[in-house]
Amino acid sequence: MSDEFDVIVIGAGPAGENVVARAARGGLSAAVVEEELAGGECAYWACIPSKALLRPVELAADVGRMPGLALRPIDVDAVLARRDEAVSHLDDGNQVQWIKNVPAEFFRGRGRLRGPRQVEVTASDGSTRLLRARHAVVLATGSRPVIPPIPGLAQASPWTNREATGVRAVPRRLAVLGGGVVACEMSQALHGLGAEETTMLVRGHALLGRMEPFAGELLAASLRDGGVQVRTGSQVTGVERREPGGPVTVHLAEGAPVEADELLVATGRRPATGDLGLGSVGLPDTDPVRVDDSMRATGVADGWLYAVGDVNGRNLLTHMGKYQARVCGDVIAARARGERDDLPAMRDTADGYGAPQVVFTDPQVCAVGRTEAAARAEGFDVRVVEYDLGAVSGAYLLGDDYRGRAKAVVDEDRRVLLGVTFAGPDVAELLHSATVAVTAEVTLDRLWHAVPSFPTVSEVWLRLLEEYGL
Repeated sequence: MSDEFDVIVIGAGPAGENVVARAARGGLSAAVVEEELAGGECAYWACIPSKALLRPVELAADVGRMPGLALRPIDVDAVLARRDEAVSHLDDGNQVQWIKNVPAEFFRGRGRLRGPRQVEVTASDGSTRLLRARHAVVLATGSRPVIPPIPGLAQASPWTNREATGVRAVPRRLAVLGGGVVACEMSQALHGLGAEETTMLVRGHALLGRMEPFAGELLAASLRDGGVQVRTGSQVTGVERREPGGPVTVHLAEGAPVEADELLVATGRRPATGDLGLGSVGLPDTDPVRVDDSMRATGVADGWLYAVGDVNGRNLLTHMGKYQARVCGDVIAARARGERDDLPAMRDTADGYGAPQVVFTDPQVCAVGRTEAAARAEGFDVRVVEYDLGAVSGAYLLGDDYRGRAKAVVDEDRRVLLGVTFAGPDVAELLHSATVAVTAEVTLDRLWHAVPSFPTVSEVWLRLLEEYGL
């Protein structure tokens, strides 16, 4: 096996795999280095298993809204078994074989920069191997959960997304720190699967603080209606677990302590840049790796280093990492061949519009582009239109007491959409139409001629445009 390749990728998650596939398609030889499982965080401990746990709970809510249907108890063992199947029982053999079929070489071990175009791979037995790249090294190491410096928290063996999505026995009492996507999704999933006492401790005053306020309000109401305690404005002052496997106590600045069987910490993630050897190429190892729109790292001589996905800090979302990886792989191949590297598909423009994102709770929340607050802060001439999703015929047909809302943020100067947010049951599949409208900057006058089918929830597009005045 050679030690020299055109491209070396550190990290075999979705972003890393996409870089390799695009580079190989461009005729380059490639190597991938992965310390854990090929397929990455999303496949085994985040996106895939969390949705496998959420789907039965979501379906149960749908049944509860439909007259004439009776809901039987969820078979938790069957749900966990399907989750195990979804994550391939934590066996990455098929994914490794996919990488080899690209074709690319796969190295199991810790990848670390050892200078320009050099990557040292340390295997689990401590042996090392030095790889060299002719053209590029790509960092695709993802991110790690943040454990806040709260007294006693780290020592209390808290759960992160990995323990929550990999749960074997659902705790009866669950405390959750955080109010973002992971906190909301896993609170609802685990409560629906048997965590009878689920308490969310949210430092801020709303859920989903980076999205439109109405979305967090609708979700908080749904969680509370379902029996989850949502405590906003909670300041945690200390955590203790007196014995391994025993109960955990969360102390608050105000009010009685919360006692639970397990504590999930979902307070954000940070780029995984530690111990990557960034100092050997003059970059700090405590910050995201800053890149230009071709994913090339800034501040590195000769331009051989690239970074895609969470590690560059642009958007910590799997689909955006994969998008960046496609850009990156094509750019590297073009530069290696001495061809044009500035074609329209070879620069990241989507991040600048505002990445699409779905929260797979009940109600689902999805958004793309800027919020109203962000658009106003950037100086746009903003007009906002909103509509009650429950008033759309297609939504009514999905079940009784359908509650949801849609909001569009319009740039009045150009009459294009700056952002769109939907919140309601089964709205996730509406998002891509909004993403196309926002990123393609389709004018409202043109959008008026995109006629939605009746009776579908997508008719909300017509209602929003009518609210605007068309």
